[in-house]
Amino acid sequence: MIIIETERLYIRELKFEDADQLSKVLSDPESMRYYPEPFSPEKVKNWISWNIENYQEYHHGLWAVVLKTTGQCIGDCGITMQEVENELVPEIGFHIIKEYANQGYATEAALACKTYAFDTLKYQSVYSYTTIDNFPSQRVAEKIGMKKLKSFVKNGREHIIQVAVQDT
Repeated sequence: MIIIETERLYIRELKFEDADQLSKVLSDPESMRYYPEPFSPEKVKNWISWNIENYQEYHHGLWAVVLKTTGQCIGDCGITMQEVENELVPEIGFHIIKEYANQGYATEAALACKTYAFDTLKYQSVYSYTTIDNFPSQRVAEKIGMKKLKSFVKNGREHIIQVAVQDT
C-alpha cells in the first residue's frame, strides 16, 4: 500500500521481502558510519519488524522508498518516535543505498514525510537528530526547512537535533 507519492518515488510500508535491498544500506559500513555498527542480516529483519510494530502503534514508522520508474526499493524514510532527553518526539529519518545517494532522493522523501507528519498526522513539530559529524543528514534536514535546536549527548556521543514547526 502506497502511503506517499512524490514526483519520483513511492513510499510504502516495509515488508520482509525488502530485507535484501535494505541490507545494501543498513549493512554497509560506509553508509552506517554514523551508527555504532552496520546491521547484521538478523538486525535488518528486526529493523523491519520494529517498523511494522510502529505502524500498528503509531500509524507511522520508516517506510520503503521505491523508485517509480523501476519499482526498486532504494532505502527507507519515515517518522519514528524517538526518545530525546526524556521526551518522546516524532523524528524523520532515512537511509538511502549509496548508489542512489546524492540524487535528491533523501530530500524528496524526507520533505514528503514532513508534509505527511504535519498534514495527516497533525504533529505540530518534527525533529531530526544525528551525530554531530553526520553533515550529509544535517544538510537534508536543512533542505526540508529544519533549524538547529540544540546539541545533546546520547549513548556517549554528541548529537545535534534539528526541528521544523508547523506553520499556523
